[in-house]
Amino acid sequence: MYINLELYRIFYITAKLGSISKAAKELFTSQPAVSQSIKLLEGKLGGQLFHRTPKGVVLTLEGEVLFKYIEQGYGLMQTAERKFLELKNLNLGKIRIAVCSAVCKYHLMKYIEIYNLNYPNIKIYIQDKSSYEIVKGLESGEIDIGILNMHIETNNSLNVIKRFKIQDCFVVGDKYKEICEKQISLRNLVHAYPIILLEKGGNTRDYIDKYFSSHGLEVVPQIELSNMELMIEFAKRGLGVSCVIKDYMQKELDQKQLYEIFIKEKIPERIIGIAIKKDIPMSTAAQRFIELIED
Repeated sequence: MYINLELYRIFYITAKLGSISKAAKELFTSQPAVSQSIKLLEGKLGGQLFHRTPKGVVLTLEGEVLFKYIEQGYGLMQTAERKFLELKNLNLGKIRIAVCSAVCKYHLMKYIEIYNLNYPNIKIYIQDKSSYEIVKGLESGEIDIGILNMHIETNNSLNVIKRFKIQDCFVVGDKYKEICEKQISLRNLVHAYPIILLEKGGNTRDYIDKYFSSHGLEVVPQIELSNMELMIEFAKRGLGVSCVIKDYMQKELDQKQLYEIFIKEKIPERIIGIAIKKDIPMSTAAQRFIELIED
């Protein structure tokens, strides 16, 4: 049975107020229009909903049963409308962002701080993932925004809204700082000193392995670590030569806690992209975050 939901709304308001005239006023319509709608609903349902009295209208037994269920549904619709407005007005909602930890700390954190200050009621979920995992997450809808290396294939499924460059480099602590006094070839570096790299499986390690391979080298690092912070600390303590992102440790270089090695075969710059899935409407919360990044 198909019944226009507007008929149920008119029935609900009339039953709530106990008066056709009051319902007409509430609904910004005429009394005959309300009466006609109730008669139409009664005809479709095949039973009487109201008893008419001098003081207004009273629900029949069948009308009372119907009203109890309609009241629940009407309440849920009002709740849905309220939640929708809260989401649109950014009083409620969430954004899901995937990014590698180093990029989050050194590039994304400032945007997160500003966003949280402006929209304190929005929950922010940050996931530390590889670029390959980020692409999958965007395509499946599991995340809203991804920050990933642009040297991987994305099958044109993503809309990259902003790009920025990062530069990898080799650094050492005081123990090996004599290496930095003059330029050194990549081959001499990897053959003469212990190399520290990120563990396999991530995009940064893949990128550096391809860099070595392009110069005819297959490097087996002495130490493999899970994150950039550990690589910085290991280099500071003289445990080897760490391959890190120069943009994110300018402070350590300026304070001479770390020293950059000048390699003849410079590591090519990498492009990082902030991406969303194409052709999928974004939530208001995610859209505001994108606008913040684009400014």
